[in-house]
Amino acid sequence: MISKQIQKKNILAKLLEQGVRLLLIKECRKINIIKIDIFSSSTQIIRGHIQKIIIIAEEINYKDLLLDQVKLEANLLKINFNLKSKELYFKNNPIIKFKISLSQNSLKKVLLSKSWNWISNMISKDILSQKKLDDIKIKDNKFIINTSNNTNTLNEEEKINIKTDKGKILLENKTKNKTFEIPIEDKIYIEDVHIEHNLINIIATSSISL
Repeated sequence: MISKQIQKKNILAKLLEQGVRLLLIKECRKINIIKIDIFSSSTQIIRGHIQKIIIIAEEINYKDLLLDQVKLEANLLKINFNLKSKELYFKNNPIIKFKISLSQNSLKKVLLSKSWNWISNMISKDILSQKKLDDIKIKDNKFIINTSNNTNTLNEEEKINIKTDKGKILLENKTKNKTFEIPIEDKIYIEDVHIEHNLINIIATSSISL
């Protein structure tokens, strides 16, 4: 349990929070950081140890992945922190727990973007037997996907389920009895994915090496 002394912000913890803020801004094209909490004593920070860090951010653009909200927690971090430049580096590869939430609008922008439309094309081909994904909506906790083979063909609409299996995200087309595994890095383990109030929520763990 984190002591009250650590919970009360010390100067080094505040400086370290600024370092984390700068690191996140550097890594993301856009980010609205709501909250950064670092739980560690000055002595621990000087030694390069952080007991716990909690980060909440909104409106994130990370490599053209648009996320509405991210909640992140990591424990027992080992760091190098330059007080003068406020630059932060991890000496270990800590495991983080995080929850990502994204809306229908964010998902649509990602899948139809130039950076990520290769995934939408794979989804269309593998589980819908179509060439092109035209639109995606969230309704009744399912995806409604519209696809077509070319611009002259009327598009088709399918209901798609989302689920997890062995740490991966799967899209399932029960009508055609087909599934598609969303390609993600091996270091990321998906614990749960569900749609609630028209928001896709992904709960996962991952190592980080920034």
